[in-house]
Amino acid sequence: MTTTDDGPAAATMRRGVHAPGSVQQPAKQPEVRTASGSARRPAGRTVTSRVLSVLSAFSGECPRLSLSDISRRASMPLTTAHRLVSELMSWGALERDRDGRYQIGLHLWEVGALAPRGLGLREAAMPFLEDLYEVTHQHAQLAVLDAPDVLYLERISGRDAVGVRSRVGGRFPAHATGVGLALLAHTPPATQEAYLAGPLAAFTDRTIANPGRLRGVLAEVRRHGYVISDRQVTLDAVSVAAPVRDAADEVIAALSVVVRVGGQQPGALVPAVVGAARGLSRWLQSHPGQP
Repeated sequence: MTTTDDGPAAATMRRGVHAPGSVQQPAKQPEVRTASGSARRPAGRTVTSRVLSVLSAFSGECPRLSLSDISRRASMPLTTAHRLVSELMSWGALERDRDGRYQIGLHLWEVGALAPRGLGLREAAMPFLEDLYEVTHQHAQLAVLDAPDVLYLERISGRDAVGVRSRVGGRFPAHATGVGLALLAHTPPATQEAYLAGPLAAFTDRTIANPGRLRGVLAEVRRHGYVISDRQVTLDAVSVAAPVRDAADEVIAALSVVVRVGGQQPGALVPAVVGAARGLSRWLQSHPGQP
């Protein structure tokens, strides 16, 4: 099945869904003063929340930041940012580059790699992604749903592959991608309705930005077991995606290929994508507890 929406598309971002690489800024806390009039830390913002704000200041579009950038993006005083950044550097969560700007450190990457939905699922999926890549020599992708976005765990790409806006470790609104539709279609009805309740981001005039239309597409995905997402993110790319199930028969991930419009016919790629997703599902079902 092919998803398109030729009508006018709403340009407003969905509540709770931000553009790829954007940072959701913490709400500013009112200043709290003691009886003597001196300022103290705003109520309700813990040390942990401030540390997470520092880490969340980094993004795919802003992987290196100055101390003043971190202070501004994390909504905290420069002195507080300096203290937290120093502690994070000592632990290895942050590093400094040659220009003196800060970036995510290897120790944080090392800890993040332990996430079973990341490394373990990626390793299990790699043989199937490689097979899909050989079919197209474009993009073969693995993603999971981290509502309300999809999170890309892995991608194999050809040198001349069509440009895409996704990246490994990056997020994208679920409704605008093939993997996102394959995943969103298998969430509980309440989750779907919550997603449909807010405005939906539109990236092209073919993005499914109408809740009623999206509801129908999700039903078709469940019925057919795959989805063709036609030029929803860029007008030169189309993706074919299918869900992956674990040992409990729950959809936990999705595989897709992204090809250039006018190249390989998306319909002809459906058997390969569905077959790879089913193959990975069978592997997961025969290895309960992994990843």
